[in-house]
Parts: sequence; structure tokens; C-alpha cells
Amino acid sequence: MPDDAFNRVAMLVHKLIDAPMGAVCLVGEDRQVLAGQMGVPEPLASAREMPLTHSFSRHVVIAGEMQVVPDVRDDPRMCDNPVIGEIGAIAYLGAPITDPDGLIVGALCAIDQEPRAWTPSEIALIGELAEVCSSEVCLRIARIAAEETRLAAEEARGAAEEARGAAEEARRAAESAHHQLELLAELTESLAATMDVAEAMRRLGDIVTAALADWCVVAVADDPGGAACVSAAHRDPERAADMARLAELAAGSHVDLRAMILAVRARGRPVRSADGDAEMRSRISDAELAEITARAGFGASLIVPVVSPVRRRALGAILLVNRPDRPAFSAAEEWTAAEVGRRAGLAVENGRLYREQRHVAEVLQRSLLTELPVLPGIELHARYLPAQDGAAVGGDWYDAFAQPDGSVVVAVGDVSGHDIEAAATMGQLRNLIRGDAYGRDEEPGALLTALDQTLHGLRVPASATAVLARVRTCWSGYEVGFANAGHPPPLLLLPDGQVQVWWVPPEPLLGLPPRDEPRTTARRFVPAGSTLILYTDGLVEDREQLLDDGIARLSAVLRENASRSGDELCARLLEIAPRRSDDIALLLVRLI
Repeated sequence: MPDDAFNRVAMLVHKLIDAPMGAVCLVGEDRQVLAGQMGVPEPLASAREMPLTHSFSRHVVIAGEMQVVPDVRDDPRMCDNPVIGEIGAIAYLGAPITDPDGLIVGALCAIDQEPRAWTPSEIALIGELAEVCSSEVCLRIARIAAEETRLAAEEARGAAEEARGAAEEARRAAESAHHQLELLAELTESLAATMDVAEAMRRLGDIVTAALADWCVVAVADDPGGAACVSAAHRDPERAADMARLAELAAGSHVDLRAMILAVRARGRPVRSADGDAEMRSRISDAELAEITARAGFGASLIVPVVSPVRRRALGAILLVNRPDRPAFSAAEEWTAAEVGRRAGLAVENGRLYREQRHVAEVLQRSLLTELPVLPGIELHARYLPAQDGAAVGGDWYDAFAQPDGSVVVAVGDVSGHDIEAAATMGQLRNLIRGDAYGRDEEPGALLTALDQTLHGLRVPASATAVLARVRTCWSGYEVGFANAGHPPPLLLLPDGQVQVWWVPPEPLLGLPPRDEPRTTARRFVPAGSTLILYTDGLVEDREQLLDDGIARLSAVLRENASRSGDELCARLLEIAPRRSDDIALLLVRLI
């Protein structure tokens, strides 16, 4: 039968490691049982068992250690396994699951359907989750033992009371272990949902104070000697203001609570106190800090290190405190708290890697953006803002350059995707547009038609929206010809403050198979003193509103700020952008 606890662990493997298949495999003498699975195809998913000839996990049991296999077809032990052909299993990562005696009874595994180099973070994470499975196996065995004890007590009337007591104790231990497993599973899922270290530590505090301690303080730092991120939480919501102030004082203190919390980093193991540690309290020299901790209730305490599973060093510490009227932390609670510290360390590492990727991608993105030229009769202003979440940057860009005939080409576009690959593809696409357009007097529609052919012929993996425009002077002011490839419409702010939205019939995105029909060019005659606004969809689109509503809001801001300078106008337009789940590129072309 499906097992909810093991299915949940398999789901975490599938979600956190981004593996197509996750499974909790228990290996017997002649078969393997899928105690939990996520993503395993039928009929194996329903049958939930298979012969050992189909098992990769038996090699974990035989070897007695984790198996990390980028491609099972290259491994002589696994290359003839039938599941390679039946379910497309190619890459395998399996960590041992042990029983109470330390014997390996199975494996928690992640399976990919293509070759894969498993990262240290993925290896560390599946090892942690395998320990959770081992705890659950021990819990099941403990429950069986408790049931056998209860049956023996029924048969032996003289020892009935003693047996019932033992069974009750086993039940309490089993419930405690189950609650600890639930706490750790909830914590892992909550921490995995954010890449912001401060937010992750706040969530950690809320979870542990709901199930493990009355109040806690968390202090972590990515780099040795660096400033610590300190947060505090209390089980009682009325203590929220006290906890916020405590975190503020602890973050700024070098001799009081922060120093005591970070001291555990040197020990690398939990430090438990049954009586509130009078010595610890005596070290609190700040009067306000001492008053806050007294109001919170300083009884039994437990300090556990926050350990990086990748760099194998302490990144900080968690102080757990109970009121004086509560008992000391038990050995089981100490074990759970240590597991909390390890999971917090994984969250800190994930946040660090995310910030590094964000920095690299943003530097790449900005390096590819155009330095705006100084042009006679035209004033250019541009802004680029990365997304506030997600992969940080994508393929948004702007461009402007003068043609030999005196006209000016301007463009704004957005390559699909939000990662380093999208930023790199953006650079290719921008350079192709420049190379195709410079020195040619064709209209923008013809230039984009030629670009379609170039992208297809050179097999550039780009899918993008764009607006390409050419600005020429004419007897009445300026003539603007533009082509739109699936992009939000340009806006024109007229000298009298009115706003035009240049809607045109939609045409396909760039990068799709070339069409038989050429792209069209729309023309507008614009008086001097007007401002042309080109932008990407991050400025106007939101999951909770229509594109038309965003454009209407943008138009209203333009009308209200028509007299402002170009820089001021850019600032006002960016202020009304929705919460940025996407990049924003903005280009203002003032026609003097």
C-alpha cells in the first residue's frame, strides 16, 4: 500500500533535487519494495515491487555506502538492468536507509532520465533525507516492538501492568519520533521555498517555537568574521516586539548574547543546559537585553550549530530556550535540534549559491546592455532592473545607434527565460539586430524579416519579442517607422501631455520558423518635443491584472509627469511597476 510519509520524502527528492523520479526502496532477499515514490512510471508505480534484477538500490546495500552514478550504462554492475529500457533510468543517486541496528535495509534514491553530474549539494541533501527515512524505519520497528510487547502482556497476566507501561512508553517515544519527523519535513519544505537567508531563518524560528522551544535566537553568517544575520521568535505572539528588539540588540552586541551564540561554532556540537545556564545569563551585560530575556523566560537552554553540508563548517548557531517551569531538553529533542541546524545550514548554502548565480547573471546582463550614444536632436534615457525573485535576470535589453544616413535605430526586446542562458542569448540577438540593421536603409519590418531568416539559418536558439524603430527627421518634425514582433506597444507622449498607444496587428515572435509573408512596418509622424517610450512587459504586466490595465496605468503616469526631465520620468515610470517577477528594460527617446 502507498505510504504517505515515504511518499512525502520521495516528493521532496523530486522537488528539491529536480529529479524526474524519487523513490524510497526497501530491499529484501528476493525483491525490492517501493515504500514511497514520486514520478515512477506505470506499472511499477502501482505494483510497488520488483525483482532484484530491476533494482539499482541493491548495490547500495551490497556496497554499504551511497552510490553516485552519473550514467548507469557506463557502470558494469548496472548497465544490464532492465529498467534502463523500461522507464529510461540513466542517472542514479542512492543513499543508505538503516534500521535500529545500523544495518542497511534499502536506499533513498533520485533517478534522472539523462546523464547527470550530481552536485555536492544534491548529494548532501539526499543523505539528510535518507536519515529521515532511517528514522521513520526505526519508528515503524519501534511500533511493531510495542505491539509485540502488548500481545505478550495479554498472554502473561502476572506481567500485564509492566508490559502495558512499557507499551505506553514505546507509544510516547513513537509519537515523539513521529512529531520530530513531521517537524523536520515541514522545516525542509518551508526552507526550500525561499532563497532569502533572512526569510528562511524567520521561518525556522516560527516552526521550532511552535514545536520544540518557547523561544529561540538564530544567528548565521555566510563568511567567517562577517556580519551575522540574527532573528528571534517566541511562541507567544504578544512577545513579537520583544523578539524583534532582542534580535536587533544581539546583532549589534559583541560581548553579550550574539557572542555566546556564535561561540558554539568553535565546538561544532550541541550544548545543553538544564537550569538556564546561570553563567550564560551572568554574561549578559546589556541591561535592556537582560530585561527582555527575563520577560521571555530563561530556563533550560540548548545551543546547536548551523552547519554547512557542503563546506563542512559551522555557519552560525541556534539558541533554543524554554521557560523556567518546563523540563530540560531531552536527548531526542537535542537530536532534532541538531537536525534543524543541519537543514538551516543547507538553506544558508542554497541562499549563498543563489546570490552568487544572481550576481554573475546580473553582471553578464549589464555588460551586454548598450551604452547610449549622444545624438544631435535626440535625448536618450534608459533603465534596466532585474527581477526581485526567480533567477534574478533574463533576456530584456534596449539599444540605440545612429545610421550613416542620419536616422536613428532604437529597439527594446525580451528573450524568453530568466537565467544566465537567456542573458547570453539576448547578447547574441542584440548583436544580430545591430549587424543586420547598421548601414542599411530598409524599413524595420524588412529588417526583422531578414533577422528571422538569420536566426533560422544560423540555428540560434532564441525566442523573443521586440520592437524595432527607425527615427528620421521630416518637414513636420519626425517620422517614426516601427515593427512589432509580439511585444507590448510603444507609447508616445505628445508636447501637450496627451499619450498615444501605438497598437498594431500582432505579429509572431522572433525565432519562430520564418513565414511566407514579410513583416510590416507602421509609420507615425511625430511633432518635435514628443517622447517615445519603449519598454518590456515587466513594467506593465502582473499576474493579477490585464496588459491593458498596465498600459493604462503607464499612460496616466506619463500624462501626470509630462513636464519632468527624462531621468525623473524614468524614475516615476519604474515606481508604478508591479512587484517585479520579471526584468524591466525601459528606453525613452526625446525628440527635441
